[in-house]
Amino acid sequence: MTTNGIFRRADRVFRPWKNGGGETAEIVVSPPGADFDNFDWRISTAIVSASGPFSAFPGVDRVLTVLEGGAMRLSVGGREQDLDAAGEPCSFAGDIPTAALLQGEALLDFNVMVRRPLRAQVVRGPLDPGNRDANERARLALLLEDRGGLARLDLVDLRAAAPSLVATLAGACVLDVRISG
Repeated sequence: MTTNGIFRRADRVFRPWKNGGGETAEIVVSPPGADFDNFDWRISTAIVSASGPFSAFPGVDRVLTVLEGGAMRLSVGGREQDLDAAGEPCSFAGDIPTAALLQGEALLDFNVMVRRPLRAQVVRGPLDPGNRDANERARLALLLEDRGGLARLDLVDLRAAAPSLVATLAGACVLDVRISG
């Protein structure tokens, strides 16, 4: 649940995946109340506790970032990429066969999904809230540190949050999420 554009980590409810390989918690979806068949964009976090295939999402592009815990090797259509908590976000098409091979302990990831023709960009670094694009449909920041009375991994909708809070978050280490198209 959100209050003034803030989606707190403490409020997330995790539910098991159908394949038993982990759990997921939806953070925010557009339009509100949309399900997997009719969302425009969706942001979630997941606990990945076992290796295995990803669900297919035809017509959807994804950006995945490991937040904490172990590492994984992501195989997307036979192309492999190692992901860990220090690494950059990984973009891939949701309709290409994808699987994860855990490289150790369970991990927590951050997942942004957009239905084409929308596009998502996720960048790790200091937040510059004034750097806006006219084509943005949504701009959110996942905090990677405690800041402004918020906790690490709280998500802030920069358009809905109070301007004073957004100013306080300037320079914070975040995953800066931009959805455009």
